[in-house]
Amino acid sequence: MSKRRYNLIAAGVLILGVAFMVIGFHRGEVQVIWQKSIRICLECIGIG
Repeated sequence: MSKRRYNLIAAGVLILGVAFMVIGFHRGEVQVIWQKSIRICLECIGIG
């Protein structure tokens, strides 16, 4: 595979990843993940 083609594929994957992150932020999924991570952490140490 040529270097130019590899760079185009890498740039496309990067742009797609950033787009999915922006969509997730817009939908409020950050707060959901944050709440789940806090709940899991508190269960691990025996408080929750």
